[in-house]
Amino acid sequence: MILAVPNIKAAEKWVLQSEKRAERNKSAKSRLKTLYKGAAEAGESGVASRVESAFDKAAARGIIHPNKAARKKSRLAKAVQRGAAAPKTAKGRGRKK
Repeated sequence: MILAVPNIKAAEKWVLQSEKRAERNKSAKSRLKTLYKGAAEAGESGVASRVESAFDKAAARGIIHPNKAARKKSRLAKAVQRGAAAPKTAKGRGRKK
């Protein structure tokens, strides 16, 4: 596959900037996913509030869309409510018969 090479000097810089941003955003998104999963499993409101703050910051920086941040915060709140309502039990990994 042949990659298109920019003809304009500034376009070369744009490509480099885009690659840097993409790499930085990828690590930030991965961190958000890890935080979300941990908070959903923990089911504690203190942990959830820190994760919600992280989603707000990511949305403010343009890493994720603001609507996605709101959706994730809403789903996290529901997961925390479910976690608080139900007692913690070990999940069975066996097959259903």
